[in-house]
Amino acid sequence: MPSKGRSTGTESNVRPLPTSYLEPQDIAELFKVPLETVYQWRRKRTGPPGFRVGRHLRYHPDAVAQWAQNQEEAA
Repeated sequence: MPSKGRSTGTESNVRPLPTSYLEPQDIAELFKVPLETVYQWRRKRTGPPGFRVGRHLRYHPDAVAQWAQNQEEAA
């Protein structure tokens, strides 16, 4: 594993996902889209799978990563 700050040329600028559940604001920031887009994805069932904790919407980081990978493969 390369030390921090050294570039091997194969690294991307993608930040690692946090280990805690993500909120809609985190998804918007991660994909650099407006928050309303995240809610539209949810309504249309086209975005990463989320779940409710009471009234709060949360996303599992692994599910978001899998969804993103599927989007890349489909492109």
